[in-house]
Order: sequence, then C-alpha cells, then structure tokens
Amino acid sequence: MKAYFKKHVLQFKRPSGTSRGVLKTKETYFLILEKEGKMGIGECGLLKGLSIDDRPDYEDKLQWVCDSIDLGAEKLYNECIEFPSLQIGIETAFKSLYSEDPFQIFPSEFSRGNESIEINGLVWMGDKQFMKSQIAEKLEQGFGCVKMKIGAIDFDTEIELLKSIRKNFGPNEIELRVDANGAFHISEALEKLNKLSDLQLHSIEQPIKQGQWEEMAQLCETTPLPIALDEELIGIFSEEKKLQLLQTINPQYIILKPSFIGGFKGTDSWISKAEHLGIGWWITSALESNVGLNAISQYTFTKNSTLPQGLGTGSLYTNNVPSPLEVNNGKIKYNPALAWDFNV
Repeated sequence: MKAYFKKHVLQFKRPSGTSRGVLKTKETYFLILEKEGKMGIGECGLLKGLSIDDRPDYEDKLQWVCDSIDLGAEKLYNECIEFPSLQIGIETAFKSLYSEDPFQIFPSEFSRGNESIEINGLVWMGDKQFMKSQIAEKLEQGFGCVKMKIGAIDFDTEIELLKSIRKNFGPNEIELRVDANGAFHISEALEKLNKLSDLQLHSIEQPIKQGQWEEMAQLCETTPLPIALDEELIGIFSEEKKLQLLQTINPQYIILKPSFIGGFKGTDSWISKAEHLGIGWWITSALESNVGLNAISQYTFTKNSTLPQGLGTGSLYTNNVPSPLEVNNGKIKYNPALAWDFNV
C-alpha cells in the first residue's frame, strides 16, 4: 500500500467572523491511500487556533502515518490519540479504500440519494446589517433552524437582531440556536442567559470558556436556557475523563465535531455516554472541505438523530472539492447524479 498527503488551503468566499477573529482561509490535509489500482481518501480537518492537534509537529506526524501505513487502520488510529483530526482522516481513508465507491463511506439511504438530513443555517458574526442580511438569506432559503454566532458585537444589538426574527417567526416556525464560543464572562453569563431565554431559543453553545467545569456545572443547573457544550469536549482523550466531564457539568446537550474528538470512534464514545446520562447531542462539521463533510454527513445519518445537525458549511469556499452534496430547503442531500472532482 502507498500513502501520501496533500495540503489544501480553502479560501472563504467572504471573511467569516467568530469571537476568536475573522477567518479568510482554512488549511486542510488529504490522506490518500493507493492499493491494487484503488484509491482511498480521508480528510484531516485541522482548524488553526482551535484544534487540540494544532501543533508544530502536525505534518511530521501525518508523514509518520504515511510511512507507517502498513500498521493498518486500528494501530494507526491508536497511535494518533493526541491528533483527533488525523484519526478521522485515517478512519475515512481506509473505509474509502475498501468501499466499492471511494466516496461511499457509510452506505445508506442518504448516500444513495434517497434521504436527506435537516441542518441549521449558519449566521456569522459581523456588523448589524451584515448579520441581518444573512438571517434574511437563511430564512429565504427555507431553513427551519438558524444558528447565530454571538459574542463579538454589542450584546444589546445581538438581542435586537434575535427579537426582530422572533417578531416575524414564532418558535414553532423557526428554531433559533446561538453560539457564544465562550465569549461570556462568568460574572455576567447568567444575566445574559436570562435575557436570551425571553426569546424562546433552542439552546446556547459554550456560553463561557472551556475548562471551568464547576462554573459551567453551576450555569447548567440554574440556566433558563438549555446549554450545549462544544469546545469543552476538545482535548478530553480518556474514557474516564469524558465520563467525569459529563457527570460533573451535566449539560443539556453536547455538540460533536468528529474532527476534534477522535473521529467516528470518538464520537460514538461520547454519544453512548451522553445517552446513558440522558444528555442530548447533535453533530457538526468543523469547516472541512466536501471530502470531510461528506464522510461526517454519511456517518451522521446512521445515528438517526431527529435534531437539525450542523452540516451546512460546504458552500463557504471558492475552491471546495466539487461533490454531489447539495443543500436545499434547510436539508443536506447527496445527489448521485452529480460527480466528484477530486483534483487538488
């Protein structure tokens, strides 16, 4: 078997604002396997500044994976415990290699084009007018669930934007989620959650910075608005620590980004623990190209969640890998009539 990797720099169509700054480009890596005339492709979806494996030796470790490819999927996966984005790349590349079609990673009614997955529309941070235009665009596109990133502009302005949606659309028409990316200070968090809860939101992601377990536990216990942990899960590798985190904080939801938490196997582990404790969950992509988004979407469909998932990031780039993934009326679908063009 031959293995090598290619780095690809994705270009955002328009700069995308988060509480940690504005994104204009996104580096990603493709792990490519070749054996007996067949090819397998997996994406190692690293996100600078957020992934736990954003470290100077990343490419060295990826090269080691290529050089050691004959160890097989399981051993390589276990050797990359501190590199979750390499783990999902390894899992996907091997599944791809041994599939009849290299892009049918988890064959199902979704990958055959017969079923779709409901997703949330994503509204990026920016000035009031920019955010307002994005909201209008998402509603026009038929999304039944909209997720708005907050915490970068004035809080009162964000409240006004949310109020303007609620004025026209009740909670039965549009489900609203907000994502603070840890932007709230602990001293003001509960007051802000109270104000947000008046708007009948579905949930808020990561209101305070990760790593403050006791403070987050207290918030989850007293909050009038369901809290979903996101960044909190990053860097938790052991099964014991995962259980400890969930039992300590006891959140209403957890959000699972496979590229950040050990791929599909890591996501399975979080899901089983969350369900055992009665904690809800949904799955989100982490700005991967269509290669990673395809694998994560196919995996997500097999989990049979009834909640809208966070898989609407494929249209963000000018140079994404052309694929059969389509988003229509707030749902992502795989259209087998369209072709892949993996030429990066």
